[in-house]
Amino acid sequence: MSSLLERLEQREAAARGRVEALRAELATLAERLAAEEALLGRLEITKATVLEVLAGDGDALGEEAAARGAAATAPAPGSGMAVGVPAFSANGDATGRELPVAYRDVVEVLVDAGEPLRAKQLCVALGAGTEPRHVEGMRSRLKRLVRRSWLVEVEPGLFALAQGVADGQLKARGSSS
Repeated sequence: MSSLLERLEQREAAARGRVEALRAELATLAERLAAEEALLGRLEITKATVLEVLAGDGDALGEEAAARGAAATAPAPGSGMAVGVPAFSANGDATGRELPVAYRDVVEVLVDAGEPLRAKQLCVALGAGTEPRHVEGMRSRLKRLVRRSWLVEVEPGLFALAQGVADGQLKARGSSS
């Protein structure tokens, strides 16, 4: 009977060793996967930025348009880029109805939250993925809204509504109910 128990213990120890080896391999693969996903996310953002610049929606153009109080230049037809994000103007229509839907959703989530949020928290709230490429895409969208004065970055990576944006959003909701 004792030899049977000894053999079972040996097999259990061997199985435990294989499990630990597989866990270590899995951890290594997870690290490699995270690194490749981060690279992919950066490449996607770089490509989107290049397409924006080629379409004429670079930072300099967007800042000039914001300074004039006009909407940013729309990208070239067929470029696959989102419609330009207009600058926020407290004395204009502050309802966000002029924002593209993806940007309007971000503003509405921040209105509902009532507090600053991070890109990953917004991804979760909007049902987007939380992989690095999704979070970086959201961060890019948030930075664009900051440049257009819809949001402020209260500290690095923490975004809140700019002064007056919440009031316009709440008025728009009240009138559409």
